[in-house]
Amino acid sequence: MFSKAAMITVTLALMASASPVAPKPRGVAIPIAKRSSLANADGTFNADKILKHTMKTVNKHRANLINLEKNAGTQAFRKGASIKPLATLPEHLQKRQSESLTDEENDAEWAGTVSIGTPAQDFLIDFDTGSSDLWVPSSSCTSSVCSSKQKYDASASSTSSSKSGSFSIQYGDGSTVSGPINTDTVSVAGISVDNQYMSAVTTLSSSFSNDPIDGLLGLAFPAISNLGQNPFFNTAIEQKAVSAGEFGFKLASSGSELYLGGTNNALYSGSIEYHDVDSSQGFWQLSGASALVGGNAAVDNFETIIDSGTTLMYGPPSAVQTFYAAISGSGEYDSSQGEYYYPCDSPPNVAFSWGGQDWTITDANFNLGETESGSGKCIGALLGQDIGLGDNVWLLGDSFMKNVYTAFSFDKTAVGFATLS
Repeated sequence: MFSKAAMITVTLALMASASPVAPKPRGVAIPIAKRSSLANADGTFNADKILKHTMKTVNKHRANLINLEKNAGTQAFRKGASIKPLATLPEHLQKRQSESLTDEENDAEWAGTVSIGTPAQDFLIDFDTGSSDLWVPSSSCTSSVCSSKQKYDASASSTSSSKSGSFSIQYGDGSTVSGPINTDTVSVAGISVDNQYMSAVTTLSSSFSNDPIDGLLGLAFPAISNLGQNPFFNTAIEQKAVSAGEFGFKLASSGSELYLGGTNNALYSGSIEYHDVDSSQGFWQLSGASALVGGNAAVDNFETIIDSGTTLMYGPPSAVQTFYAAISGSGEYDSSQGEYYYPCDSPPNVAFSWGGQDWTITDANFNLGETESGSGKCIGALLGQDIGLGDNVWLLGDSFMKNVYTAFSFDKTAVGFATLS
């Protein structure tokens, strides 16, 4: 994971005004750390790290579908969507994951400080548009995984309240994140809400052993909440803690930021191109997408979930095979993982479109590294995987989001893209 030195601070962005009365902040700007490359130091791709990210993604969305079934029933599932068996890591990776000296420097999340309770207890939290719950470790967690984390002490907060029920997510190494349910005051960069549902987990998956983050804050819709309650930002909208029901992400090599309560127009040029979201599954999900190679649609008319908590991009195996067939010199590298290569010296012009502008993915963001040093074959950041989200659903993570400014609007029920400044 990223080093402690790379952890970030939270700042408040105030809207300038000549009025003698200070206006309500338009939004807050949260600087967030760059997600590092998954390639090895020599430029080759790291198959084990990519596999870990894929398994984590598969199991996260498996849990989302379990939550969706509980909250809305299977009628909310897309055609072909199903709750897959728990994806498990190979034994050699499970062993490595428990070793304290494992190099996880390249597996960074987009994280910032969140304060919980009265008086405030601070946590480093991963901001995730692909889930809908807030959880942090509890002071009751005594496992070695929790030993390096900040822990929430409900008894030390005058605004904490215990609720019935429990929270639980299972991971591919057989471990879980689970615990009781509380409500408390939660603040992010000055945006404060009361009685926010959360879990102070008493068991923490070993997959977080080498991860500097303490917990996670989901930014998707309530339909996939394991807690069955409003996520933090929805609560902020309901309690009028933000002046706009929208937030924006810039995920880039420098100056990355999450902006809550609007968008930061200093970080993008031109207007934002919005597209309606079908939120029935709980995701930021857009229809009518096309995947382009060299300006031509290789695959079209599919759905896309925009997910800041996923590193790579995934599509149904047959569709991804069709996509790479449009790239000259490409080929299948590992059929079990849905990995494909292309010629490093002639990278493809790859883009996604939803009927407006073509949003291009740079070679730096598409290239996961050479298959081996000197091979001249580079692994693409789009993998063919059946995650269970539906026959025609693709998952676009940071490999896509790092190329655009992305706005997530509850007010418009839409996702928008703009050109980075």
